[in-house]
Amino acid sequence: MHALIVFIFLCFLAISCTRTNWSNQAVPKIEPPRPNIIFIMTDDHTKQAMSCYNSLINETPNLDRIAKGGVKFLNSFCTNSICAPSRAVALTGKFSHINGLRDNRDTFDGSQITFPKLLKDAGYRTAVIGKWHLKSEPTGFDTWRILPGQGAYYNPSFIENGDTTKYEGYVTNLITDFALETLDEFGQDDPFCMLYFHKAPHRNWMPDTSHLALYDSVDIPLPETFFDDYKTRTQTAGEQDMEVMNLYNTFDMKIHQAEGEEHYSGGNKVFKTRARQLWQSSYNSLTAEQQAAWDAAYEPKNQAFLEAKLSGQDLAKWKYQRYIKDYLRCVASVDENVGRLLDYLEEKGLAENTIVIYTSDQGFYLGEHGWYDKRFMYEESLGIPLLVRYPQEIKPGSTADEMVMNLDFCPTILDYAGVDIPEAVQGKSLRPILKGETPGQWREEIYYHYYEYPHGWHDVKKHYGIRTKTHKLIQFYGEIETRELFDLVRDPHELNNVYNHPDYSQIQNDLENNLLALRAKYQDNN
Repeated sequence: MHALIVFIFLCFLAISCTRTNWSNQAVPKIEPPRPNIIFIMTDDHTKQAMSCYNSLINETPNLDRIAKGGVKFLNSFCTNSICAPSRAVALTGKFSHINGLRDNRDTFDGSQITFPKLLKDAGYRTAVIGKWHLKSEPTGFDTWRILPGQGAYYNPSFIENGDTTKYEGYVTNLITDFALETLDEFGQDDPFCMLYFHKAPHRNWMPDTSHLALYDSVDIPLPETFFDDYKTRTQTAGEQDMEVMNLYNTFDMKIHQAEGEEHYSGGNKVFKTRARQLWQSSYNSLTAEQQAAWDAAYEPKNQAFLEAKLSGQDLAKWKYQRYIKDYLRCVASVDENVGRLLDYLEEKGLAENTIVIYTSDQGFYLGEHGWYDKRFMYEESLGIPLLVRYPQEIKPGSTADEMVMNLDFCPTILDYAGVDIPEAVQGKSLRPILKGETPGQWREEIYYHYYEYPHGWHDVKKHYGIRTKTHKLIQFYGEIETRELFDLVRDPHELNNVYNHPDYSQIQNDLENNLLALRAKYQDNN
Protein backbone atom coordinates (compact mmCIF):
# COMPACT_ATOMS: atom_id res chain seq x y z
CA MET A 1 0.00 0.00 0.00
CA HIS A 2 2.86 2.32 0.89
CA ALA A 3 4.53 1.54 -2.44
CA LEU A 4 1.31 2.36 -4.32
CA ILE A 5 1.04 5.74 -2.58
CA VAL A 6 4.65 6.56 -3.47
CA PHE A 7 4.03 5.57 -7.11
CA ILE A 8 0.93 7.80 -7.38
CA PHE A 9 2.85 10.71 -5.81
CA LEU A 10 5.72 10.34 -8.26
CA CYS A 11 3.31 10.23 -11.23
CA PHE A 12 1.57 13.37 -9.99
CA LEU A 13 4.93 15.11 -9.54
CA ALA A 14 6.00 14.16 -13.09
CA ILE A 15 2.75 15.48 -14.55
CA SER A 16 3.06 18.72 -12.55
CA CYS A 17 6.64 19.22 -13.72
CA THR A 18 5.61 18.59 -17.31
CA ARG A 19 2.76 21.12 -17.05
CA THR A 20 5.11 23.64 -15.49
CA ASN A 21 7.58 23.04 -18.29
CA TRP A 22 4.82 23.58 -20.94
CA SER A 23 3.69 26.79 -19.29
CA ASN A 24 7.20 28.19 -19.40
CA GLN A 25 7.51 27.63 -23.13
CA ALA A 26 6.29 30.22 -25.65
CA VAL A 27 3.11 29.05 -27.34
CA PRO A 28 3.70 29.26 -31.09
CA LYS A 29 1.62 32.02 -32.68
CA ILE A 30 -0.86 30.68 -35.20
CA GLU A 31 -0.99 33.10 -38.12
CA PRO A 32 -4.40 33.47 -39.76
CA PRO A 33 -4.50 32.21 -43.34
CA ARG A 34 -3.69 34.81 -45.96
CA PRO A 35 -6.87 36.28 -47.42
CA ASN A 36 -8.25 35.31 -50.78
CA ILE A 37 -8.76 38.26 -53.10
CA ILE A 38 -11.45 38.80 -55.72
CA PHE A 39 -10.90 41.97 -57.70
CA ILE A 40 -14.03 42.87 -59.71
CA MET A 41 -13.74 45.49 -62.42
CA THR A 42 -16.49 46.49 -64.81
CA ASP A 43 -16.07 48.68 -67.88
CA ASP A 44 -17.66 52.16 -67.83
CA HIS A 45 -19.87 51.51 -64.80
CA THR A 46 -20.37 54.84 -63.08
CA LYS A 47 -21.48 55.64 -59.55
CA GLN A 48 -24.65 57.31 -60.87
CA ALA A 49 -25.93 53.82 -61.74
CA MET A 50 -25.47 52.20 -58.32
CA SER A 51 -28.12 52.35 -55.62
CA CYS A 52 -25.51 52.26 -52.84
CA TYR A 53 -24.30 55.58 -54.30
CA ASN A 54 -27.87 56.91 -54.22
CA SER A 55 -28.72 56.31 -57.86
CA LEU A 56 -32.00 57.87 -58.90
CA ILE A 57 -32.48 55.57 -61.88
CA ASN A 58 -31.76 51.94 -60.92
CA GLU A 59 -31.23 49.41 -58.14
CA THR A 60 -28.14 47.25 -57.67
CA PRO A 61 -28.96 45.00 -54.71
CA ASN A 62 -25.96 42.69 -55.04
CA LEU A 63 -23.42 45.46 -55.36
CA ASP A 64 -25.12 46.98 -52.35
CA ARG A 65 -24.34 43.75 -50.47
CA ILE A 66 -20.64 44.55 -50.82
CA ALA A 67 -21.18 48.10 -49.59
CA LYS A 68 -23.31 46.95 -46.64
CA GLY A 69 -20.70 44.37 -45.69
CA GLY A 70 -17.70 46.66 -46.04
CA VAL A 71 -16.52 50.13 -47.02
CA LYS A 72 -17.88 52.52 -49.62
CA PHE A 73 -15.41 55.16 -50.81
CA LEU A 74 -16.86 58.59 -51.46
CA ASN A 75 -13.81 60.19 -53.08
CA SER A 76 -12.34 57.54 -55.39
CA PHE A 77 -10.88 58.56 -58.75
CA CYS A 78 -9.07 57.26 -61.82
CA THR A 79 -5.82 58.76 -63.07
CA ASN A 80 -6.69 58.56 -66.79
CA SER A 81 -10.32 58.03 -67.77
CA ILE A 82 -10.02 55.48 -70.55
CA CYS A 83 -10.17 51.68 -70.55
CA ALA A 84 -6.74 50.15 -71.17
CA PRO A 85 -4.68 52.81 -69.36
CA SER A 86 -6.84 52.50 -66.27
CA ARG A 87 -6.30 48.74 -66.17
CA ALA A 88 -2.55 49.17 -66.52
CA VAL A 89 -2.54 51.63 -63.60
CA ALA A 90 -4.45 49.15 -61.44
CA LEU A 91 -2.05 46.31 -62.25
CA THR A 92 1.17 48.27 -61.70
CA GLY A 93 0.33 51.00 -59.18
CA LYS A 94 2.04 53.46 -61.53
CA PHE A 95 0.77 56.39 -63.60
CA SER A 96 0.34 55.95 -67.34
CA HIS A 97 3.52 57.82 -68.24
CA ILE A 98 5.51 55.41 -66.04
CA ASN A 99 3.88 52.08 -66.97
CA GLY A 100 3.98 53.04 -70.67
CA LEU A 101 0.28 52.69 -71.54
CA ARG A 102 -1.11 56.18 -72.14
CA ASP A 103 -4.04 55.42 -74.43
CA ASN A 104 -5.88 52.55 -76.10
CA ARG A 105 -3.44 52.47 -79.01
CA ASP A 106 -0.57 51.36 -76.75
CA THR A 107 0.34 47.77 -75.90
CA PHE A 108 0.93 46.82 -72.28
CA ASP A 109 4.49 45.77 -71.45
CA GLY A 110 3.82 42.49 -69.70
CA SER A 111 7.42 42.12 -68.56
CA GLN A 112 7.03 44.78 -65.86
CA ILE A 113 6.14 44.07 -62.25
CA THR A 114 2.43 43.71 -61.48
CA PHE A 115 0.64 42.66 -58.32
CA PRO A 116 -0.53 39.30 -59.80
CA LYS A 117 3.11 38.39 -60.53
CA LEU A 118 4.17 39.22 -57.00
CA LEU A 119 1.26 37.29 -55.51
CA LYS A 120 1.99 34.27 -57.69
CA ASP A 121 5.62 34.32 -56.53
CA ALA A 122 4.36 34.46 -52.93
CA GLY A 123 2.30 31.28 -53.30
CA TYR A 124 -1.06 32.65 -54.43
CA ARG A 125 -3.07 30.95 -57.18
CA THR A 126 -3.79 33.70 -59.71
CA ALA A 127 -6.31 34.06 -62.53
CA VAL A 128 -7.86 36.68 -64.79
CA ILE A 129 -11.27 35.98 -66.29
CA GLY A 130 -13.10 38.32 -68.69
CA LYS A 131 -12.02 41.57 -70.28
CA TRP A 132 -8.25 42.17 -70.49
CA HIS A 133 -7.97 44.73 -73.31
CA LEU A 134 -4.21 45.28 -73.00
CA LYS A 135 -3.19 43.73 -76.39
CA SER A 136 -0.30 41.71 -74.93
CA GLU A 137 -1.00 38.32 -73.34
CA PRO A 138 -1.55 38.23 -69.57
CA THR A 139 1.53 37.43 -67.48
CA GLY A 140 1.73 36.43 -63.84
CA PHE A 141 -1.35 34.18 -63.89
CA ASP A 142 -1.73 30.46 -63.33
CA THR A 143 -4.69 30.54 -65.69
CA TRP A 144 -6.42 33.11 -67.85
CA ARG A 145 -9.51 33.18 -70.02
CA ILE A 146 -9.99 36.55 -71.66
CA LEU A 147 -12.03 38.26 -74.37
CA PRO A 148 -10.11 39.26 -77.50
CA GLY A 149 -10.08 43.06 -77.59
CA GLN A 150 -13.42 44.48 -76.49
CA GLY A 151 -15.15 41.14 -76.90
CA ALA A 152 -18.75 40.52 -77.98
CA TYR A 153 -21.87 40.67 -75.86
CA TYR A 154 -23.41 37.58 -77.48
CA ASN A 155 -21.77 34.24 -78.29
CA PRO A 156 -18.29 35.60 -77.62
CA SER A 157 -14.90 34.04 -78.21
CA PHE A 158 -12.51 33.61 -75.27
CA ILE A 159 -8.76 33.08 -75.36
CA GLU A 160 -7.82 30.51 -72.73
CA ASN A 161 -4.09 30.30 -72.05
CA GLY A 162 -3.48 30.99 -75.77
CA ASP A 163 -6.27 28.90 -77.36
CA THR A 164 -9.41 30.58 -78.73
CA THR A 165 -12.88 29.06 -78.34
CA LYS A 166 -16.31 30.50 -79.17
CA TYR A 167 -19.15 29.96 -76.70
CA GLU A 168 -22.89 30.36 -77.03
CA GLY A 169 -24.49 32.63 -74.47
CA TYR A 170 -24.36 36.09 -72.95
CA VAL A 171 -20.94 37.45 -72.08
CA THR A 172 -21.67 38.57 -68.50
CA ASN A 173 -23.09 35.16 -67.61
CA LEU A 174 -20.24 33.32 -69.31
CA ILE A 175 -17.54 35.32 -67.53
CA THR A 176 -19.15 34.38 -64.23
CA ASP A 177 -19.50 30.73 -65.24
CA PHE A 178 -15.79 30.61 -66.03
CA ALA A 179 -14.87 32.45 -62.83
CA LEU A 180 -16.76 29.95 -60.68
CA GLU A 181 -15.25 27.02 -62.58
CA THR A 182 -11.78 28.43 -61.95
CA LEU A 183 -12.44 28.84 -58.23
CA ASP A 184 -13.57 25.22 -58.09
CA GLU A 185 -10.33 24.16 -59.80
CA PHE A 186 -8.24 26.23 -57.40
CA GLY A 187 -9.67 24.54 -54.32
CA GLN A 188 -8.85 25.86 -50.85
CA ASP A 189 -5.31 24.62 -50.17
CA ASP A 190 -3.66 27.86 -51.28
CA PRO A 191 -4.92 31.46 -51.19
CA PHE A 192 -6.14 32.77 -54.53
CA CYS A 193 -6.38 36.11 -56.30
CA MET A 194 -8.88 36.32 -59.14
CA LEU A 195 -9.34 39.27 -61.47
CA TYR A 196 -13.02 39.01 -62.42
CA PHE A 197 -13.28 41.62 -65.20
CA HIS A 198 -16.55 42.34 -67.02
CA LYS A 199 -17.07 43.79 -70.49
CA ALA A 200 -20.38 45.38 -69.47
CA PRO A 201 -21.66 48.03 -69.50
CA HIS A 202 -19.37 49.11 -72.36
CA ARG A 203 -20.76 50.51 -75.61
CA ASN A 204 -22.82 49.36 -77.59
CA TRP A 205 -24.84 48.23 -74.56
CA MET A 206 -26.48 44.99 -75.71
CA PRO A 207 -28.61 43.60 -72.85
CA ASP A 208 -29.23 39.93 -72.14
CA THR A 209 -32.45 38.54 -73.62
CA SER A 210 -33.84 38.26 -70.08
CA HIS A 211 -33.61 42.05 -69.68
CA LEU A 212 -34.69 43.37 -73.08
CA ALA A 213 -37.95 44.76 -71.72
CA LEU A 214 -36.58 46.05 -68.41
CA TYR A 215 -37.54 49.73 -67.87
CA ASP A 216 -39.97 49.70 -70.81
CA SER A 217 -42.78 50.98 -68.62
CA VAL A 218 -40.91 54.01 -67.27
CA ASP A 219 -39.25 57.16 -68.55
CA ILE A 220 -35.81 57.65 -67.03
CA PRO A 221 -35.52 61.30 -65.89
CA LEU A 222 -33.16 63.49 -67.90
CA PRO A 223 -30.06 64.66 -66.04
CA GLU A 224 -30.25 68.26 -64.89
CA THR A 225 -27.45 69.26 -67.28
CA PHE A 226 -28.62 67.28 -70.33
CA PHE A 227 -29.09 70.44 -72.42
CA ASP A 228 -25.89 72.10 -71.21
CA ASP A 229 -24.78 74.97 -73.48
CA TYR A 230 -21.14 75.02 -72.22
CA LYS A 231 -21.28 78.82 -72.24
CA THR A 232 -18.77 79.47 -69.42
CA ARG A 233 -16.40 76.62 -70.29
CA THR A 234 -13.48 76.80 -72.67
CA GLN A 235 -14.01 75.68 -76.28
CA THR A 236 -12.94 72.13 -75.42
CA ALA A 237 -16.32 71.24 -73.91
CA GLY A 238 -18.17 72.35 -77.03
CA GLU A 239 -15.82 70.66 -79.49
CA GLN A 240 -16.06 67.12 -78.13
CA ASP A 241 -17.80 64.41 -80.12
CA MET A 242 -19.68 62.39 -77.52
CA GLU A 243 -23.17 63.82 -77.38
CA VAL A 244 -26.07 61.43 -76.92
CA MET A 245 -27.69 63.19 -79.89
CA ASN A 246 -24.87 61.80 -82.07
CA LEU A 247 -25.26 58.14 -81.13
CA TYR A 248 -25.69 55.95 -84.20
CA ASN A 249 -29.14 54.78 -85.20
CA THR A 250 -27.71 51.39 -86.11
CA PHE A 251 -24.77 50.42 -83.89
CA ASP A 252 -26.01 52.25 -80.75
CA MET A 253 -29.79 52.49 -81.20
CA LYS A 254 -30.12 49.01 -82.79
CA ILE A 255 -32.34 50.12 -85.69
CA HIS A 256 -31.11 47.85 -88.45
CA GLN A 257 -34.03 48.56 -90.79
CA ALA A 258 -33.03 52.22 -91.24
CA GLU A 259 -32.31 52.99 -94.91
CA GLY A 260 -29.57 55.08 -96.46
CA GLU A 261 -27.39 57.52 -94.57
CA GLU A 262 -27.29 57.85 -90.78
CA HIS A 263 -29.73 60.76 -90.85
CA TYR A 264 -29.64 61.59 -87.16
CA SER A 265 -26.06 60.76 -86.27
CA GLY A 266 -22.82 62.68 -86.27
CA GLY A 267 -20.13 60.81 -84.38
CA ASN A 268 -16.64 59.74 -85.30
CA LYS A 269 -16.07 60.32 -89.03
CA VAL A 270 -14.15 57.10 -89.56
CA PHE A 271 -16.60 54.97 -87.62
CA LYS A 272 -19.64 56.47 -89.33
CA THR A 273 -19.10 54.42 -92.48
CA ARG A 274 -18.79 51.21 -90.43
CA ALA A 275 -21.58 51.67 -87.89
CA ARG A 276 -24.25 49.95 -89.98
CA GLN A 277 -21.98 47.03 -90.90
CA LEU A 278 -20.90 46.50 -87.30
CA TRP A 279 -24.46 46.47 -86.03
CA GLN A 280 -25.55 44.08 -88.78
CA SER A 281 -22.62 41.83 -87.95
CA SER A 282 -23.57 41.87 -84.25
CA TYR A 283 -27.20 41.06 -85.04
CA ASN A 284 -26.27 38.31 -87.49
CA SER A 285 -24.06 36.67 -84.84
CA LEU A 286 -27.14 36.01 -82.69
CA THR A 287 -28.74 32.59 -82.73
CA ALA A 288 -32.23 32.28 -84.21
CA GLU A 289 -33.69 32.19 -80.71
CA GLN A 290 -31.74 35.28 -79.66
CA GLN A 291 -32.80 37.15 -82.81
CA ALA A 292 -36.44 36.30 -82.17
CA ALA A 293 -36.19 37.75 -78.65
CA TRP A 294 -34.52 40.93 -79.95
CA ASP A 295 -37.06 41.39 -82.74
CA ALA A 296 -39.98 40.98 -80.36
CA ALA A 297 -38.53 43.50 -77.91
CA TYR A 298 -37.14 46.18 -80.24
CA GLU A 299 -38.90 46.12 -83.60
CA PRO A 300 -42.23 47.66 -82.50
CA LYS A 301 -40.35 50.49 -80.75
CA ASN A 302 -38.01 50.96 -83.70
CA GLN A 303 -40.88 51.22 -86.18
CA ALA A 304 -42.64 53.76 -83.99
CA PHE A 305 -39.45 55.82 -83.86
CA LEU A 306 -38.95 55.77 -87.65
CA GLU A 307 -42.56 56.77 -88.25
CA ALA A 308 -42.37 59.65 -85.75
CA LYS A 309 -39.55 61.41 -87.72
CA LEU A 310 -38.29 63.14 -84.58
CA SER A 311 -35.91 66.09 -84.60
CA GLY A 312 -34.31 68.58 -82.21
CA GLN A 313 -34.86 68.05 -78.51
CA ASP A 314 -37.48 65.36 -79.09
CA LEU A 315 -34.91 63.28 -80.97
CA ALA A 316 -32.30 63.86 -78.28
CA LYS A 317 -34.75 62.73 -75.58
CA TRP A 318 -35.68 59.57 -77.51
CA LYS A 319 -32.05 58.65 -78.02
CA TYR A 320 -31.36 59.23 -74.34
CA GLN A 321 -34.13 56.82 -73.34
CA ARG A 322 -32.85 54.12 -75.68
CA TYR A 323 -29.26 54.63 -74.54
CA ILE A 324 -29.83 54.83 -70.79
CA LYS A 325 -32.21 51.87 -70.66
CA ASP A 326 -29.85 49.62 -72.59
CA TYR A 327 -26.97 50.74 -70.35
CA LEU A 328 -28.95 50.01 -67.19
CA ARG A 329 -30.07 46.64 -68.56
CA CYS A 330 -26.42 45.68 -68.95
CA VAL A 331 -25.76 46.86 -65.40
CA ALA A 332 -28.61 44.65 -64.17
CA SER A 333 -26.83 41.58 -65.56
CA VAL A 334 -23.58 42.61 -63.88
CA ASP A 335 -25.38 42.99 -60.58
CA GLU A 336 -27.05 39.59 -60.85
CA ASN A 337 -23.77 37.89 -61.70
CA VAL A 338 -21.86 39.56 -58.89
CA GLY A 339 -24.62 38.14 -56.70
CA ARG A 340 -23.86 34.67 -58.06
CA LEU A 341 -20.22 35.10 -57.08
CA LEU A 342 -21.05 36.36 -53.59
CA ASP A 343 -23.43 33.42 -53.10
CA TYR A 344 -20.66 31.02 -54.15
CA LEU A 345 -18.25 32.45 -51.58
CA GLU A 346 -20.86 32.04 -48.85
CA GLU A 347 -21.84 28.50 -49.88
CA LYS A 348 -18.20 27.39 -49.95
CA GLY A 349 -17.38 28.99 -46.60
CA LEU A 350 -14.97 31.44 -48.25
CA ALA A 351 -16.70 34.76 -47.58
CA GLU A 352 -15.10 35.40 -44.17
CA ASN A 353 -11.53 35.22 -45.46
CA THR A 354 -12.01 36.73 -48.93
CA ILE A 355 -11.41 40.38 -49.79
CA VAL A 356 -13.93 41.48 -52.42
CA ILE A 357 -13.10 44.69 -54.30
CA TYR A 358 -15.61 46.23 -56.70
CA THR A 359 -14.70 49.08 -59.03
CA SER A 360 -14.82 50.24 -62.65
CA ASP A 361 -12.02 51.30 -64.96
CA GLN A 362 -13.48 54.81 -65.01
CA GLY A 363 -16.71 56.70 -64.60
CA PHE A 364 -19.13 57.49 -67.42
CA TYR A 365 -21.57 60.15 -68.58
CA LEU A 366 -25.19 59.08 -68.37
CA GLY A 367 -26.46 62.11 -70.24
CA GLU A 368 -24.81 64.72 -67.98
CA HIS A 369 -23.78 67.69 -70.18
CA GLY A 370 -25.64 65.85 -72.96
CA TRP A 371 -22.88 63.25 -73.16
CA TYR A 372 -22.06 59.56 -73.08
CA ASP A 373 -18.50 58.11 -72.77
CA LYS A 374 -15.74 59.40 -70.42
CA ARG A 375 -12.22 60.99 -70.92
CA PHE A 376 -12.78 64.49 -69.51
CA MET A 377 -11.60 65.30 -65.99
CA TYR A 378 -15.13 66.35 -65.07
CA GLU A 379 -16.69 64.56 -62.13
CA GLU A 380 -18.84 61.94 -63.86
CA SER A 381 -15.89 60.30 -65.63
CA LEU A 382 -13.14 61.15 -63.13
CA GLY A 383 -14.90 59.49 -60.20
CA ILE A 384 -15.07 55.70 -59.90
CA PRO A 385 -17.10 53.41 -57.66
CA LEU A 386 -15.05 51.64 -55.02
CA LEU A 387 -16.45 49.07 -52.58
CA VAL A 388 -14.31 46.75 -50.44
CA ARG A 389 -15.52 43.94 -48.18
CA TYR A 390 -13.35 41.86 -45.85
CA PRO A 391 -15.27 40.63 -42.77
CA GLN A 392 -12.14 39.88 -40.75
CA GLU A 393 -10.93 43.46 -40.78
CA ILE A 394 -13.49 45.89 -42.23
CA LYS A 395 -16.46 47.23 -40.32
CA PRO A 396 -19.70 46.59 -42.22
CA GLY A 397 -21.57 49.57 -43.63
CA SER A 398 -18.60 51.95 -43.40
CA THR A 399 -17.84 54.95 -45.59
CA ALA A 400 -14.46 56.50 -46.32
CA ASP A 401 -13.99 60.14 -47.25
CA GLU A 402 -10.27 60.08 -48.03
CA MET A 403 -9.09 60.86 -51.56
CA VAL A 404 -8.01 57.62 -53.21
CA MET A 405 -7.07 56.56 -56.74
CA ASN A 406 -6.96 53.41 -58.84
CA LEU A 407 -3.21 53.87 -58.35
CA ASP A 408 -3.79 52.49 -54.84
CA PHE A 409 -5.26 49.09 -55.81
CA CYS A 410 -1.89 47.42 -56.41
CA PRO A 411 -0.24 48.33 -53.07
CA THR A 412 -3.45 47.61 -51.14
CA ILE A 413 -3.69 44.07 -52.51
CA LEU A 414 0.01 43.45 -51.87
CA ASP A 415 -0.33 44.75 -48.31
CA TYR A 416 -3.17 42.35 -47.50
CA ALA A 417 -1.27 39.45 -49.05
CA GLY A 418 1.77 40.17 -46.89
CA VAL A 419 3.94 40.97 -49.91
CA ASP A 420 6.44 43.82 -49.87
CA ILE A 421 5.35 46.81 -51.95
CA PRO A 422 8.05 47.74 -54.51
CA GLU A 423 9.51 51.22 -54.10
CA ALA A 424 8.60 52.08 -57.69
CA VAL A 425 4.86 51.81 -56.90
CA GLN A 426 3.38 55.31 -56.81
CA GLY A 427 0.12 54.47 -55.03
CA LYS A 428 -0.51 53.94 -51.33
CA SER A 429 -2.05 51.02 -49.47
CA LEU A 430 -5.64 51.67 -48.43
CA ARG A 431 -5.48 49.11 -45.64
CA PRO A 432 -5.33 51.63 -42.77
CA ILE A 433 -8.35 53.47 -44.21
CA LEU A 434 -10.21 50.19 -44.62
CA LYS A 435 -9.58 49.52 -40.91
CA GLY A 436 -11.08 52.90 -40.06
CA GLU A 437 -7.81 54.77 -39.52
CA THR A 438 -6.74 57.80 -41.56
CA PRO A 439 -2.96 57.62 -42.02
CA GLY A 440 -0.96 60.71 -41.23
CA GLN A 441 0.05 62.77 -44.26
CA TRP A 442 -2.64 61.19 -46.43
CA ARG A 443 -3.05 62.97 -49.77
CA GLU A 444 -5.25 66.05 -49.95
CA GLU A 445 -5.33 66.15 -53.76
CA ILE A 446 -5.24 63.86 -56.76
CA TYR A 447 -3.50 64.15 -60.13
CA TYR A 448 -5.01 63.28 -63.53
CA HIS A 449 -3.63 63.10 -67.08
CA TYR A 450 -5.50 62.22 -70.32
CA TYR A 451 -3.54 61.72 -73.57
CA GLU A 452 -5.71 60.30 -76.38
CA TYR A 453 -5.91 63.17 -78.90
CA PRO A 454 -6.01 63.68 -81.85
CA HIS A 455 -5.68 60.01 -82.84
CA GLY A 456 -8.39 58.55 -80.62
CA TRP A 457 -12.13 58.88 -80.34
CA HIS A 458 -14.51 61.65 -79.33
CA ASP A 459 -12.22 64.67 -79.85
CA VAL A 460 -11.46 65.27 -76.18
CA LYS A 461 -8.31 67.39 -76.02
CA LYS A 462 -5.23 66.38 -74.02
CA HIS A 463 -5.29 67.67 -70.48
CA TYR A 464 -4.03 67.16 -66.97
CA GLY A 465 -5.16 68.58 -63.67
CA ILE A 466 -5.48 68.61 -59.91
CA ARG A 467 -8.55 68.01 -57.75
CA THR A 468 -8.97 68.69 -54.05
CA LYS A 469 -12.13 68.06 -52.06
CA THR A 470 -13.33 71.57 -52.88
CA HIS A 471 -11.78 72.70 -56.17
CA LYS A 472 -10.47 71.47 -59.51
CA LEU A 473 -7.99 72.97 -61.96
CA ILE A 474 -7.71 71.55 -65.50
CA GLN A 475 -4.92 72.41 -67.94
CA PHE A 476 -5.66 71.65 -71.62
CA TYR A 477 -2.54 71.56 -73.79
CA GLY A 478 -1.28 70.81 -77.27
CA GLU A 479 -3.63 72.05 -79.95
CA ILE A 480 -5.44 74.20 -77.38
CA GLU A 481 -3.73 75.87 -74.40
CA THR A 482 -6.40 76.83 -71.88
CA ARG A 483 -7.44 76.30 -68.25
CA GLU A 484 -10.60 75.75 -66.27
CA LEU A 485 -11.19 76.18 -62.55
CA PHE A 486 -14.25 74.90 -60.71
CA ASP A 487 -15.60 75.44 -57.22
CA LEU A 488 -16.98 71.97 -56.48
CA VAL A 489 -18.81 73.10 -53.36
CA ARG A 490 -20.81 75.89 -54.97
CA ASP A 491 -20.88 74.36 -58.44
CA PRO A 492 -20.95 70.55 -58.19
CA HIS A 493 -22.11 70.17 -61.80
CA GLU A 494 -19.09 72.16 -63.06
CA LEU A 495 -21.09 74.62 -65.09
CA ASN A 496 -19.16 77.77 -64.17
CA ASN A 497 -15.50 78.12 -65.07
CA VAL A 498 -14.05 80.65 -62.61
CA TYR A 499 -10.49 80.68 -63.92
CA ASN A 500 -9.09 84.23 -63.65
CA HIS A 501 -12.09 85.32 -61.53
CA PRO A 502 -10.74 87.77 -58.92
CA ASP A 503 -12.55 86.04 -56.06
CA TYR A 504 -10.52 82.88 -56.74
CA SER A 505 -7.08 84.40 -57.33
CA GLN A 506 -5.50 82.88 -54.21
CA ILE A 507 -7.08 79.46 -54.75
CA GLN A 508 -6.02 79.55 -58.39
CA ASN A 509 -2.45 80.43 -57.49
CA ASP A 510 -2.29 77.67 -54.86
CA LEU A 511 -3.69 75.06 -57.23
CA GLU A 512 -1.30 76.02 -60.00
CA ASN A 513 1.67 75.70 -57.65
CA ASN A 514 0.39 72.40 -56.24
CA LEU A 515 -0.19 71.07 -59.75
CA LEU A 516 3.44 71.76 -60.62
CA ALA A 517 4.49 70.00 -57.41
CA LEU A 518 2.37 66.95 -58.23
CA ARG A 519 3.82 66.71 -61.72
CA ALA A 520 7.29 66.75 -60.23
CA LYS A 521 6.36 64.23 -57.51
CA TYR A 522 4.95 61.77 -60.04
CA GLN A 523 7.74 62.45 -62.55
CA ASP A 524 5.36 63.58 -65.29
CA ASN A 525 7.32 65.82 -67.63
CA ASN A 526 5.22 65.29 -70.75
